[in-house]
Formats: sequence, C-alpha cells, structure tokens
Amino acid sequence: MPWMKWLPWRFFVRRFATAHGFLDPLSVMARLQRFAEPSEVAEPIELLRAGAIFHARALINSKVIQHNLDWVWPYWIERQFDPLDESFIPRAFSITHCNLSHRNWTAVGLPDCEEMPVVDPRGLLTPHYDGWSIDTWVIGDDGHRLLPSKLKECQQRLLMDENIAVRTETSGEGLRLTNTARVERDSNDSHCLLQLNAMGESGGWLVVALRPCNPEGVSFVHKVCLDDDRRHWRIEDKPAVEFDRKVDRHLASDYRNGDSYLHLDDRGGRLHSECEVGMASAAALFRLETGKPLNIDVKIPLHSGRHKSRLSPHWPDNLQGHCALSVPDEQFQFLYDAAIRTLVLHSPKDVYPGPYTYKRFWFRDAAFMIQSLLYAGLIERAERALDQFPHRQKHDGFFHSQDGEWDSNGEALWIFDLFCQLTDRKLKAAWREPVLRGARWIDAKRQSQGRSHCDGLLPAGFSAEHLGPNDCYYWDDFWGVAGQRSAVAISEREGFTERDTFAAQAEDFQRTIDDSLARCAERLGRPAMPASPNRRLDAGAIGSIAAGYPLQLYPENDERLTDLAEFLMDKCFVSGGFFQDMIHSGINAYLTLHIAQVLLRAGDARCLELMRSVARLASPTGQWPEAIHPHSFGGCMGDGQHAWAAAEWVAMQRNCFVREEGDSLVLASGLPPQWLRGEEQADTGAEKPIRFGPAPTRFGTVTLAIEPGAAPRVSWEAKWHREAPSIQVRALGYATAAPEAGVNHVELSPQ
Repeated sequence: MPWMKWLPWRFFVRRFATAHGFLDPLSVMARLQRFAEPSEVAEPIELLRAGAIFHARALINSKVIQHNLDWVWPYWIERQFDPLDESFIPRAFSITHCNLSHRNWTAVGLPDCEEMPVVDPRGLLTPHYDGWSIDTWVIGDDGHRLLPSKLKECQQRLLMDENIAVRTETSGEGLRLTNTARVERDSNDSHCLLQLNAMGESGGWLVVALRPCNPEGVSFVHKVCLDDDRRHWRIEDKPAVEFDRKVDRHLASDYRNGDSYLHLDDRGGRLHSECEVGMASAAALFRLETGKPLNIDVKIPLHSGRHKSRLSPHWPDNLQGHCALSVPDEQFQFLYDAAIRTLVLHSPKDVYPGPYTYKRFWFRDAAFMIQSLLYAGLIERAERALDQFPHRQKHDGFFHSQDGEWDSNGEALWIFDLFCQLTDRKLKAAWREPVLRGARWIDAKRQSQGRSHCDGLLPAGFSAEHLGPNDCYYWDDFWGVAGQRSAVAISEREGFTERDTFAAQAEDFQRTIDDSLARCAERLGRPAMPASPNRRLDAGAIGSIAAGYPLQLYPENDERLTDLAEFLMDKCFVSGGFFQDMIHSGINAYLTLHIAQVLLRAGDARCLELMRSVARLASPTGQWPEAIHPHSFGGCMGDGQHAWAAAEWVAMQRNCFVREEGDSLVLASGLPPQWLRGEEQADTGAEKPIRFGPAPTRFGTVTLAIEPGAAPRVSWEAKWHREAPSIQVRALGYATAAPEAGVNHVELSPQ
C-alpha cells in the first residue's frame, strides 16, 4: 500500500524491540547484509517461505519429540536422538529439531501422477504429501517386538518390473516382516498399496499403526476412527485407509494418554480417538498363528487424478524405446535403471527435483533434469516440460522461478537449444519470442562499466544457494554467456535478424569474464577459478565447474578447469566425494559428478574413482539425498530423493559411452578398462553385452556395442541428422582410434 511508505515503521519496529529487551532487528539485519555484496534481492522470498514452514514444523518437533521418547518414532528420530549413535545431534541451544542425519526416502508412483508416496529407510509409508504415515510392527506372544524404526540393519530394495515398488524386510527374535509399497491405477484414480507379510514363530500380532509424523517430523492427526465394518479408517472424518480383512483388535490414543504403542498389552480397545493437539494415533492388530505367515493388503486412496496428456500412465509404455544401458557392473546397471525411473516419476508435467522437500520448480534443476530426459531418449516428456517455461517468463524477459537468481535465463535458453540440436527440430513457435526476450534480458541485466571490479558481469545475487552469501557469481555469468551463445545458434537456424547482435553481445560478455578470471589468477597465484571475483578459492568454487560441464565454454584441457578440479579434489573431498561446506555441510553426489565430467573430458582416469564413490553413496533403493552426512552417510540436506542427482548419474553414464566435443563424437571415453578386457564378466561368470542406446546426440542417434577381449571391438549403429561427424574412440588405457570413412567399428590396442 502506498501510504505505508509514509509511516515511520522502522522507528516503531526498533522502539518496540528495544523496549522489550530485544536486539534491534534492523541493526542486526544491516550487519548481516555487510557479509554479502549489495544486491537487489537479499534472499528469494520463495526460499524464505519454504524455510519458515520447515522450521515451524521443526519448532513443533522440539516441543513434542524429546519429551516423548517412549513413543515409536520414525527411523531418523530413533537414531538422531540416541546418544550412543553416530547420528546423534545435541539439542541444547537448538530452537528447532530437524532431520539432519537421515534425510532418506524413496518415492513410488505412476508416470504423470502428482501424488508420490514416500517410503523411509525402515518402511514407514507417507502416502500423501507432507501428511501422516503408516508404520508396521510385529508383536510376539513371547514378549519380543519387531519395530523396524529401532533396528540398525534391514534389507530394503527398489523393485522394477511392470511398476516400481519399495520392499523392506526386517527380522529378529523369531519375528519376520516384509513391507512392499507401490502405487496402482484404479478405473478412475490411483491408490497406494501396502502389502504386508508377517510371521511369528510363537504367534503374535501384526500391527498396522497410524503415525502422526513423517520423515520431517510431526504431522498432525486430530481424529481417527475404525468404521463399523472394522475394515476402514476414517482420518479427519474422511475415508483414508482400507484393510483387506476385518481388524481383530483395535487401539487408539491421544497425546495425553501417550502413543498407542504403549497400550498394546491393554485388554480393552478404543475404536476412535480425538486429540486437540493433533497427536492422535491408532493401531489395527491382526492375529498371527504360530509359525504361519499372514498376508495383509492395506490400500490408501490418493485422489490424485492425472494431467491430461498423450503419455500413458503405465511404466512399460513410458520406458519403451528409451536409451538403455547394459554393463557387467550390477550396481552401475541398477543405479542407471533406477535413475531413469526417478526422472520419469518426477516429471508429471513440470519437473521436480524431489518428491517431498523439493517438490517445486527451479529452472536450475529443470535444465539438468531435462538434459538427462533428452539423453535418455524421453523426448516427448522433455518437450512437455519445456512447454511450461514460457508461462514462467516475466514481461521483461526474465525466466522467473526465484527472485535474485540470475542463472535462469541462461539455463532456459541453453536447454531450448539443446532440445533442438538433439532432436534436429525447429524451435517451436511458442518458444520463439520467449527465447528472443530471454536473450535480450541477459545483456540488459549485465552491470554497467565503471562501477567496480565486477563491471560487465551479472549483478550480485543469491544464485545457487550452496555458493555462499549474495555475490557476483561466475556461475551466473557462465550460464548467461552460454544462453547468449544458444540464442546465436538458434537465430542461425531460424533466420532471426538479431543473430549478429546476440553474437556481439556473447563475445563481449565472454571477453569480460575472461578478463575478470585473468585478474583472479594473478591475485590467487594459480589459474583455478573462484566462485566470484571477490572470493578466495573455497568450496563455493564448485559453481565455476559449470564452464566445463555442462557448458563446454572452454577446451577439454583448459588449465582453469583442470586446476579448479585439482583444488576441489585436494581441499574439498571427504570419503571420496565433494564435501560442500556452505549450507549443505555434506557430501554432494551430483556435484561430485560435475567434477567427474570435467575429468572425463580431460581424459583423466580419476573420473572412474569419482563415479565409484558416488555409487557407494547411493541408498539401497538406488537414490541419493541432496547432501550426505559424512559419518552416518544418511541425508543431511534437501530432499531425501534428489532427482537432480539421479539426472547426473544418467548424464555421466551417457557421456562415458558417447559425448560431443566440438565437431567430433567421442565414444567409450569413460568406461573402466576391466570392462573392455572382460575381467568384470569373468569375475561374475556372466556374459552380459556392453551396450548403450539409442542415444540422441547433436549429430544423430547412436547405439554403441562393445565386445570385450584382448583387442576390444567397439561398433556403432547411427542415424545421422546429416553427414557423419568425425568419430574418435578414446577408451581409457587404450590408444585413440578413428575409423575410416564409412566404417562403423574399430578394434582397440593398449597404449
């Protein structure tokens, strides 16, 4: 409101705070801002809003969990609050209690279904976004109790057949429990199906428990009741859970009376509970006969509907014809197949970098995820995601997902261009004006000359949140100039009249960046690129890796890239992976793979070590959280299933088999030499072919096949867009081989 500007609100805020003994908030904010470069946006309001919600729940956690440790809590709480566990986090001066040591979960679902139920590392199922959960226990008549969340070990895996499912198996003291969660399609909608198999050698009870919590903490339940047919739970007066048989015994409780778990031995039972503080719990008990297995199906309606699209809701249809990988390493194979499904699941229309914490849109994550959708041959799905971009562009040309992040325009233009190159299609009519306006915005956003040592660069901004305080980040500049170069390439193909203008702007921007980097090299005494002109070399410099991957702004062996990779590996690695000190405070799988991509381009065999490290960091279900705790190796930041990380695994495997370098197509440049020699197959006794494809490239679609042996044979089938490109086979440990014109195979010889 305009009249607000006339009120002396700063005076009132300061006077109110100091009168009540608080620090002056305006003075504190002013001091905080001194640690960052002056910028238009201190921090994106979207992230502030998300952070406020996150810590509001964490504040509730602090008021509930530590005072009720006799409840059965999710796995992360059981470990994080255990003083004997390596995941323990002291709570003394922590105002909020967050999941900071086991942020791990795996989503199940159907293609194009917005609902993505998540399963935690011990089988706790959260069927609805940010809602209550279902846990399962086995109670033996001999007094033993099988509570999965309290176990240090269990067996969990991702099943991939006609659907995807997470299966969790636990056992102990004569009790066994198998828990399998998946999403199925109904005639009109979809539901989450939880299939349970339990057994007790001495008899007992299978318990299906309603929990007012989830992998982030407390999630309120005010009302729960068992219907008269004893087969349905109503939660908050709505049909919510269906059992495939009648419940034998039922318990319900509220916060004042404690967890329903504490009443399992009560002879009586309650069919409903109302809790004014929102901590109602319930337990449906099914009788286990001595030594006999019991199967129970639990169905939770999702009420999710589907987007109207040309794409099928069935998994086999969505995977048909995708770029398939076949390698002798079972773990690499599993991780690739799981990552493909993660990408499909997280692209119901927009692309989301996670099913829970990050179930929202960023251009940054979208660019990398759509790149991998394209690499995987999922063209129609990538196109549909790109169709959403113009709706997010402001009138001035800014592709907006978060305020103060100046990398988005470059990312949008770059991925539009990559789509056209890989598919050999013209730019869609609906994308043309957004591309032109987006390119103009980049040049207009650059800082004017004569202001500071950041002259000509993009202004200080929040940028990628893991780089540090607001600054003039090279990450933004590299994306900006890459976006301008993409606009030039698009203009050449489309015949846009602004081609020469964009080319001149890109050349000037690149020259400005290079001059700034030269001054940094002189200041730092080495060519490695810092995060910004204002910074020393630190973990934030990971952002400058973008100049090598994915943007290829500099040649393969450019010393600025190779020296930066050396610095990061020497100073910023923990347990074989890149450890981001800033914000994330954990090992980052996807950033480790960015460094591996730079090493791959340079022909450095250490890229294999980094890939293996990332593979070891994956969860048993083939997922990576955004950042990984260096001791518990559980998630410590962001979403527990980070789709960007999955996208990077797909991109890494693709580039190991087939990648573009200038006007050349490079084949087999990142494959372990033991694969090529056939040693891996000899160890496993399996004769599995090494194949990759059909893989879209800028030159056409390629399928690669390798026959291992003393002289490995690399062959390929291709459907080129135009004439065949120059092809080089640069296998690690072997001499570079180039086929003669018209030949589609080579035999490798050791270096």
